[in-house]
Amino acid sequence: MMAKLKDIAEQVGVSISTVSRVMKNDSTRSVSEETRKRIWEVAEKLGYKASRVEKKSDAKLMVHIGCVVAIPQNKYNNPYFSVILEGIEKALTEAGLRLEFVYSIENQQDIQQLQALVKEHRIDGMIIVERIDADAYQWIKQNVKAVVGVDLADRTIPVVCYDREAAAKEAVLHLISQGHKQIGYLGGPELNDPFRQEKRFLGYESAMREAGLELNDNWIIDVKWDVSLSYELTKQAFEKKGYTPTALFAASDMMAIAAMRAATERGLRIPEDIAIVGVDNIEISEFTSPPLTTIHVPKIEMGMYAVKLLLDYLEGQYSLPVRMTIPYRMICRRSSESQHSAAVNTK
Repeated sequence: MMAKLKDIAEQVGVSISTVSRVMKNDSTRSVSEETRKRIWEVAEKLGYKASRVEKKSDAKLMVHIGCVVAIPQNKYNNPYFSVILEGIEKALTEAGLRLEFVYSIENQQDIQQLQALVKEHRIDGMIIVERIDADAYQWIKQNVKAVVGVDLADRTIPVVCYDREAAAKEAVLHLISQGHKQIGYLGGPELNDPFRQEKRFLGYESAMREAGLELNDNWIIDVKWDVSLSYELTKQAFEKKGYTPTALFAASDMMAIAAMRAATERGLRIPEDIAIVGVDNIEISEFTSPPLTTIHVPKIEMGMYAVKLLLDYLEGQYSLPVRMTIPYRMICRRSSESQHSAAVNTK
């Protein structure tokens, strides 16, 4: 039977589980009438024999999914969040579902609007991408049947994440292995928490202290996750006399790229005068000049697994909150290449 279900799924362009649910007339998850009809047409064409119980589409439980994203501006244009959202929408489409809305919160009125949206769309499941306003978060948990987080610390709900602290530590250890001892940091806080409690800073700090290296406060810069601020504050730091690091670790690729511009305008060569490493492996990082060394974060996969977890919880397959940690990987490119490596590569 599985081979048959697989054949049907491939021809219709949906997952095997979606085909299985339609065949069993499972009404616990919303599948469009068009998709159901297409599945039965292909099944009959392939000679699949099943006791087709008359469908009662009016009685089926519609499952509606919403998404709240931490970053307020340009959700879809942000090269990190947009890829996570792409993964969410891809997995929902494969399940024959759709995303009802993507929302973010900047003020109290936004919370009221979110509450209205949840009621209007009869939301059954919510995916929350990174930490949001505490009041809004508690309201969602109390009023939505199933909630899954992406990169949340909450242990009471299912979460898909990567180890930010370990990833940052590996990036800084890479710079230390290249001979760097003076390493600056660019980052931002998690929501309203103190800047130095953010996990990527903790990873940076851990690597530096374990190596017995000094942290210079003038080069630990809170750019508030703002690209323009990353450029401006890095530029100002370069203009100050005295200590200049030989390497910079930025907690996101966008901030790293902004810092690369500031360094280049200062007349510094990358990586000869200053090495730079980022986090995220956004698409543009491969095409910067020089290409940016970074940590690859599996963004599409995080979005897709968040959907799979959410649908499993809506079906009642789990009772305890699962925490799924997705592996990251280091991608070494020219922006952090040591002079010894560069000499070997030119021979």
